This record gives sequence, structure tokens and C-alpha cells, in this order.
Amino acid sequence: MEKALEVLVIGGNRYVGKRLIARLLAEGHRVTVLNRGSSPPPAGVAQLVADRDDERSLTGALGSRVFDAVVDQVCYTPHQAALARRVFSGRTRRYVLTSTVEVYEYEDSPALVRETAVDPATVAVDLGLPWDDPAFREARYGEGKRQAEAVLAADGPALPYAAVRVAHVLGGADDFTGRLAHYAERIRIGEPIAVPARNRPATYVYVEEIARFLAWAAGEDFTGPVNAASHGTLTTEELCEAVAAHLPGGRAVFEPVEVGEVSPFSFRRSYGMDNARATGLGFTFTDARQWLPHAVAETLGKDD
Repeated sequence: MEKALEVLVIGGNRYVGKRLIARLLAEGHRVTVLNRGSSPPPAGVAQLVADRDDERSLTGALGSRVFDAVVDQVCYTPHQAALARRVFSGRTRRYVLTSTVEVYEYEDSPALVRETAVDPATVAVDLGLPWDDPAFREARYGEGKRQAEAVLAADGPALPYAAVRVAHVLGGADDFTGRLAHYAERIRIGEPIAVPARNRPATYVYVEEIARFLAWAAGEDFTGPVNAASHGTLTTEELCEAVAAHLPGGRAVFEPVEVGEVSPFSFRRSYGMDNARATGLGFTFTDARQWLPHAVAETLGKDD
């Protein structure tokens, strides 16, 4: 990017968000973070304190501020997207929604899935659903993101947006999800790991790489959905092999199941993402198998 940008990051307190902020600062941009004020911002970052679900609170905190780009890390529902559309139209030249691979949760394709598989312009929006209920929202995470994208797509040019469909993220000592820890504990105690009878591979992205992608996307001009995934797919077996390498005598034992709950990175459907659009726009991804050992070591605290 040729000039310093004014970037607002909504959320950004942890994991990908804090790495995004650090990268934007390192690239010379001026960064403001908007959150509820539960923790102070990093040095060199301005802070706005507001409830992003409260339009009056949000507009009051923003005042007359305008931005070159807004990166929204915590938009999960069509209600939140509609509020963002109202508030940020005319305040920014670009709104970047952090979306998810889970928008493809109903796909099942042996080939990597392209963005056109889920066109937000054709997704029905139901604002009458109980999106404010945390349990409902969590259970319908993919659907919430699909409908959030649809709200933005319906707005046309008033708020130019990009929806970054993020692959499953791995790496970092601060990975709060506990998914790799689940595998480590199972391998450590010799308990079987539940996987579907037909277990599909998936696409992943290293935590530092997705932060780099979001920072890059903030300065670009493309609009609409874009897949963000490292090259190549990984299987549950490959993930567990990387985990077991850090456990003395570690060996994963798998238990195929036809129905019922399976382990975190096990998938009955195949919906790995095609990253050709992003690479065609100029972003360079790494190969997942190159960073996997390091990412697992970081998360398990073995990176020495």
C-alpha cells in the first residue's frame, strides 16, 4: 500500500484481531479499535468504546470520524450487518467483513469450492429469527454469516464491502478454541478420536497468514466474497500426526462413527475452499503442510 490508511478494527481484542492490529501498525497505518473497553488498546492505537449492537452507542462513539477501511471482526448476524450498513455508509470507502468457511456448510464437493457456490445476493434473510440469543447464534454460526453477507450484498454501492471467508485457523499460543488441545488430550491418555465413517479433508490457514490477508484486504479495492485459505487440504489424521509428534509415544487411535458427535476437525462433508480468486487478486498464500508443524507446536506450548 502506497499511503498510510485510517483503519477501524471492530473487535480485535484477541487472537486474529490483535495480530491484524499489530500488522497494520507495522505497515505504517493509523489504527483505531472499537470495542466495549474491557481491555486497553495496544500502544499506538486509538480506542473507541461502544456496544456495536447499540446503534446510538456506536454512532455516538464514532462522532464525525471517517475511515479508509473498516475491518469488522465481530459481525455474526444479519441484524449486526444491517446496523453496520446504516452506520458506516458514507463513513468509509471500504467495509471488510470477517466471514467464514462455514458459509459452505451445506456444500459437499470433491473439488475445492469457489465463492460462487454461495452467492450472497441469493441468500434469504430472516431478521425475525432470535439472532440476539447467544445459544441460537452459536448453533447457526454459518447461517448467521451467510445472512450477514446477504444484507451487505443487497446494499449495492452505498457501502462497498468484501466478505473474507476464513478457513479453519490454526496456530498461536493464544488459540482459545481448545480444538488441538482436544486431540492432544485424547492421544495422551490413549482414548479414541471420533471421526465420521467417511471423513473429509478441509482447508486451513495459519493465524499469522489470515492477519496478513485481512491487513492486505483493507487496502485493496475488490468487493464481494473472497476465500482465504492456505494452499492444500489437511486431514484429521495429518493434524493428529502433527500433535502426536510432541507427545512421548503418542499415537492417535480413530473411531469411525456413522452418527453422533465427532472430533473438532472432522467433517462429513467436503467443502474445502478454492483460493484462486484471492491469488488472482495478488495475495500469496503459503502451503498448509509447511506451517502445520510450527503452528501445532505453538499451540501446544512446545515451540522451543
